[in-house]
Amino acid sequence: MRKEVKSSGAPKPVGPYSQALEVNGVLYLSGQIGIDPETGKLKEGFKEQALQVFKNIENILSSAGYRKEDIVRITVYVTDVARFKDLNEIYSSFLEGVDPKPTRVTVGVSELPLGAQIEVEVIAIKEAS
Repeated sequence: MRKEVKSSGAPKPVGPYSQALEVNGVLYLSGQIGIDPETGKLKEGFKEQALQVFKNIENILSSAGYRKEDIVRITVYVTDVARFKDLNEIYSSFLEGVDPKPTRVTVGVSELPLGAQIEVEVIAIKEAS
């Protein structure tokens, strides 16, 4: 069974894709960039974008009935790997209290949509907790 998930607490997709799809108890979130859903604008600066990305992810998870503890895989794309320390601080704060932590891949890329500095995609499984 495939079910589209939409959250008003996250920005509308900037292309022809869904915010998230749930398939047989697994939630696949599309990559999120630091767009504020209230303004529709990309936040300024890496830290601000990263904080917004994780807020958007949390809102999509919640709309689908999932929790951060259900996350099993996170993929992070950054345009500046020198920001790895900042990423880890924000990432750790987002996952505070989650144990074990999900698996993660971080990839340095030359460019992201709309000039974003970070994009994050997530896979969550209800049975994970």
